[in-house]
Amino acid sequence: MDLITKLRYQGYAATPPLWTNTIVSQFKQIELVLKPQNLDDSIAFKNHRLGKLVEEFVFNQLQQQDAVSWVCDNLQIQNGKQTAGEIDALYYYENKPIHLEIVYKFYLYDTLESYIKPLSYWIGPNRKDSLLYKLDKLHTKQFPLLYNELTKPYLETYNVNIKIITQKLCFKAQLFLPYNNRTIDISPLNCDCIAGYYISFSKIELFINFEFYIPKKLDWLVEPHSNVDWMHYSASLIILESEFKNQRSPMVWLKNSESQISKSFIIWW
Repeated sequence: MDLITKLRYQGYAATPPLWTNTIVSQFKQIELVLKPQNLDDSIAFKNHRLGKLVEEFVFNQLQQQDAVSWVCDNLQIQNGKQTAGEIDALYYYENKPIHLEIVYKFYLYDTLESYIKPLSYWIGPNRKDSLLYKLDKLHTKQFPLLYNELTKPYLETYNVNIKIITQKLCFKAQLFLPYNNRTIDISPLNCDCIAGYYISFSKIELFINFEFYIPKKLDWLVEPHSNVDWMHYSASLIILESEFKNQRSPMVWLKNSESQISKSFIIWW
């Protein structure tokens, strides 16, 4: 495992579950150690999409547990030539079958709209995603897929008894609050998931004396550190302006004059 993959793995592992109760979802979160001790350098992870890479990390971390017996992962359920859906993982934990769905997200607390439900405020950096949308998809499509008639032959093939199976979640997220209001009560979500803040591109001059690093998307997982190629404000502004014009909200690391590093999104909206 190369260094950058190790840093991504460690960043994933250090991300807490988005909630620790049953208020948000009736499906319980699995328990994973926040700091894995043994990262085998011989392991190669093949995915270059953030969500799929996280799935590989979860599979790897689970398979290191003695109590886990693996059945399959990324099981595609076919309906003729079409794919009806995918089951992220099936495995046994202490001889009990588990159906696991995995989610890793980056959510910002929306200040442009007012909502009735507290969870409605959490949206993706480009306003194209939301926590409620993902929860609805999990509850109405992804978890029910296990009980679809199309899935029955696959479970029989793997000799998994659907009558005793438990469905669980691994839902991790990094949360970002408005730069000018970082004391928002985010309950019932886990406050340990707050990873930084966001600010509008129109106010970027507030950081004119900062150094910038703009990580590629897979490195959004990484916990900020100083050993990167930092850019001055003027150089980073050129890149950020291009992102802004394309309605993309990039993540940036910001380092102040005291070498303190923070993680932020510069939003186009």
